[in-house]
Amino acid sequence: MRPVRAGDPHGAVEARAVDADVTGAVEQMLDGVLGERLADAAAADALFARDIAERVARFTLGGGKRLRGRFVWWGLRVCGGGDEAAGAALRLAAALELLQTCALVHDDVMDGAELRRGGPALHAEVRTQYGRRAGTGDGARSAAAFGRSAAILAGDLALAWSDDIVLDTGVPGHARSAVHALWRTMRTEMVAGQYLDLHAQATVSHSPARALHTARLKSARYSVERPLLLGAALAGADDRATGALRAAGRCAGLAFQLHDDLLGVFGDPAETGKPSGDDIREGKLTYLTAVARARAEATGDHAALGTLDAALGAPDLTAADMDRVREVLVSTGARAALEDKVALLADRSTAHLADLHDAAPSALRSLHALLRATSGASTRTPVAAHGGER
Repeated sequence: MRPVRAGDPHGAVEARAVDADVTGAVEQMLDGVLGERLADAAAADALFARDIAERVARFTLGGGKRLRGRFVWWGLRVCGGGDEAAGAALRLAAALELLQTCALVHDDVMDGAELRRGGPALHAEVRTQYGRRAGTGDGARSAAAFGRSAAILAGDLALAWSDDIVLDTGVPGHARSAVHALWRTMRTEMVAGQYLDLHAQATVSHSPARALHTARLKSARYSVERPLLLGAALAGADDRATGALRAAGRCAGLAFQLHDDLLGVFGDPAETGKPSGDDIREGKLTYLTAVARARAEATGDHAALGTLDAALGAPDLTAADMDRVREVLVSTGARAALEDKVALLADRSTAHLADLHDAAPSALRSLHALLRATSGASTRTPVAAHGGER
């Protein structure tokens, strides 16, 4: 692969070489742009660079499947984009990875989550580093508050860096307005979805429709639909191709989030990198629990409702308690309903690709496979050895 030159926002990139290893190309670009940002941070202050900037870089480089960047790339390629926009696509992919870092770091602070990707969440890592040195008074409380505050700043820095990359990218003139408009919309949707998630917890909402709307805003659109549209915009796609990608991305993005909800309850922590049942303990509104409650209410299953009421928002939920919740999610048919919905959304997503009449067959095959894998429909939900399994 021709080296990706992160420092040159107009640098040429050979698109066919990237096709062979999109993830590698995104990571090469990401490594380059983060190196530049770390140098700027070190010039500002060495302590800040070590404690905050380097953590942002490690977090961003240290995990994830580069999903959003791959959607930017294949959105570009199925719409006929080539070498002239390849460098810009990879820079936007890098910016999306930093936007994801912002979202995850802040999400862990708001949820009080201790683990991320199988290791300590960023706020927990800072808390552990400083321990009782973080302030006076109640040392443990001070260290926790310091860790949370540092993580908020880390998320802010990741967001600032992502915006810097977008602004510094040499987007082709025909695409500049559309790309910047999509970026603004995507950031707003992501924050709106996060707020609705918090609001549903605070108001104890049980609405399935509200759960779906929140899932679309918080994750589905900025994970799949908007990245695809960014790639299409860079390629100068027409309305037909843009519409096909919008519809495909919307279906696959929602399937992605619903499948993630299933993994959050039934998944193996060794695979997911997070404890099973955290959404239940935090009292989050998910479509899975909303459907279970609606079905229990419709059938007058007061035992199931009692189990859900007792478990949702109970931070000290035991493993046995979680098994009882899983049994309710299975017995009400909520789990099966979600798995069927994920499969249906995945099928609809790839069906929309039929409207991309002029796409290169190899690019279309790659996008088709990525949509299927992202939706989680290729296999049933992988599970750990919990009770209440189907």
